[in-house]
Amino acid sequence: MEYAKSGRTAAVRYDAVAIGVSAGGLNALRTILPELPADFPAAVIICQHLNPQSDDFIARYLDDITAIHVKEAEEKEPILPGVAYLAPPNYHLLVEEDRSFSLSCEARVCFARPSIDVLFETAAEAYGNRLIGLVLTGANNDGSNGLQQIIRAGGLGIVQDPATAEARQMPQAAIELVKPELIYPLETIALVLDRLVRQGRLDTDLPEVSMS
Repeated sequence: MEYAKSGRTAAVRYDAVAIGVSAGGLNALRTILPELPADFPAAVIICQHLNPQSDDFIARYLDDITAIHVKEAEEKEPILPGVAYLAPPNYHLLVEEDRSFSLSCEARVCFARPSIDVLFETAAEAYGNRLIGLVLTGANNDGSNGLQQIIRAGGLGIVQDPATAEARQMPQAAIELVKPELIYPLETIALVLDRLVRQGRLDTDLPEVSMS
């Protein structure tokens, strides 16, 4: 694996982090979210592929072990910094232009509802260059097209190093399509997000990043 520093040097204010995750997602989220401090100054919006019959266990479990508040997103709810929102089971989660949520029962995308692509594409329209998109472990290719849209809108794309993913297919598909600027092992991602959101860029004292 080759290593290089991020090419971004100008500071950007990031208002939200959109996360897409599927198989192996609970372990990935409980590795990242508890490491975010209580004063994390951006919203975290998560699409985790779920069984349509699931309840809100994941949100309640993560809320118990994190400093930031974790909850399921609700229709028309305004998106606030320092809160992590999860897409409810069997609903697409969309971000509106006024940075509130809407829920949809439209057809599955990439065989999934909620769909990561749907979240990422609508979040890219709402946040533009103030959005970070993150693709984590998963067993399909959902999120690749959406991450591409985030980058095209000026946002920053991050992908979990497939070698650290329980299911490699989703991060690998994102790397192959998008060739993202930053690829990190799971254990490093929380630190990276905190530095990016607080400082708008990565300092040189952070661990090097692996490039596809």
